Amino acid sequence: MAYLLALDQGTSSSRSIVFKETGEIVALAQREFTQIFPQPGWVEHDPMEIWNTQLETARQALAKAGLKAGDIRAIGITNQRETTLAWNRRTGQPVHNAIVWQDRRSEPACAELRASGKDADILERTGLRVDAYFSATKLKWLMDNVPEARELAAAGDLAFGTIDSWLIWQLTADKRHVTDVSNASRTMLYNVREHRWDESLLELLGVDASLLPEVLPSGAHFGMAAADLLGAEIPICGVAGDQQSALFGQACFRSGMAKNTYGTGCFMLMHTGGDFHTSENGLVTTLAAQTGKEAEYALEGSVFVAGAVVQWLRDGLKAFPSSSDIEALARTVPHSDGVMVVPAFTGLGAPYWQPDARGVITGLTRGSTIAHIARASLERIAYQSAALLQAMSRDAVAAGGEPLRELRVDGGACVNDLLMQFQADLLGIPVLRPAMIETTALGAAFLAGLTAGVYNSKDELSDLWRVERTFEPQCDRGHAQELMGRWEKAVRQACAD
Repeated sequence: MAYLLALDQGTSSSRSIVFKETGEIVALAQREFTQIFPQPGWVEHDPMEIWNTQLETARQALAKAGLKAGDIRAIGITNQRETTLAWNRRTGQPVHNAIVWQDRRSEPACAELRASGKDADILERTGLRVDAYFSATKLKWLMDNVPEARELAAAGDLAFGTIDSWLIWQLTADKRHVTDVSNASRTMLYNVREHRWDESLLELLGVDASLLPEVLPSGAHFGMAAADLLGAEIPICGVAGDQQSALFGQACFRSGMAKNTYGTGCFMLMHTGGDFHTSENGLVTTLAAQTGKEAEYALEGSVFVAGAVVQWLRDGLKAFPSSSDIEALARTVPHSDGVMVVPAFTGLGAPYWQPDARGVITGLTRGSTIAHIARASLERIAYQSAALLQAMSRDAVAAGGEPLRELRVDGGACVNDLLMQFQADLLGIPVLRPAMIETTALGAAFLAGLTAGVYNSKDELSDLWRVERTFEPQCDRGHAQELMGRWEKAVRQACAD
């Protein structure tokens, strides 16, 4: 039996999972870390805390599994994407806290790019819409506001990276400054058509090429984890941003296959094969996890606030003591009674792209209760996901393909049967929940195992994928369209000045 170690560095916690080659979990360890909010709209993480919690969980997972480092064939890494940090190459010390993907401080820089008409060219080169979500303007903010960063950059001693690069740097004892194509494609600096850092975008944003990591396929040899960290050297053989990793873990290897991850945010990706397609419906084009020389693309839509709305109800409104209580509370009412929740805490992403949108609750009456708000909060995750899938289907048909026939789901909130059934009802297609919902970490393990020779092909990985439950649509299509109309009306209110 071969074993694989997946390092899953997320927005709110660091996790490590040991998998058998069959895709079963042997052991899991998890540690939450501090969320830092210096100003409204700003979100930061301590890079050293990220590294320390990730290393600690890796050691704990091995101990729980009763395994030694020598028993692990390879390490796979998956990470929160777009989160941006820079560090001193000589000392390995970060020059500032990591700026998290949710952070909106660089929106003024994005507004300038849009006002100067640069957005169309950036979309053409990167597949991305100009938004503070992506790494480029976060890096620009660091260069403009952190004197040490400017000084180190001028001396050639500054390294930029997303979280995967940071972890690899630490794991390899400062020897390897690398990333993979999926993470590079989220920076708004990488030309996804020509597969290189784009010189014109670097010049536009004032970024020197010396800061940037080498870009490798997602399945590649990224370096060796140092022996003193886990007890023996282990090859790092797979790296992918969390959403591309989940797409891989869901065995969505062919054009037209799609998955939705219900986590802190909500992220829907549809594999589009080897051809670059620009969305006409508010989505972005991104690089999927790549196991060979040929590029693979995906269309993506992002809901910035998904599971986070449950945390807001728990911590902000004190609606229930535990996040797991929301389904029981929501089930105490048969429907939301017209209440709509649009938690645009950090603006709205695809397919709306309204950075200035603010959260609203509409449809309240004297009879509305916290249970109605809880149910509406769950349902709105399905509403915005449905809007994304409808946009994807329109793009697929426009490109000569077929509309989506099924949706594979994962992430913490996919265990909520009420939410999954409502999602199927809105979409009008089956929603498939796999037996293994830890597909983000599983994708990293699969990538590492494929590169290390544990698996011979993607077909072998497809055979390991199993359905736990299929949610068939039960809602009349006319009523589903009426519900989506109510949602779109609520969105317009959230976007109103």
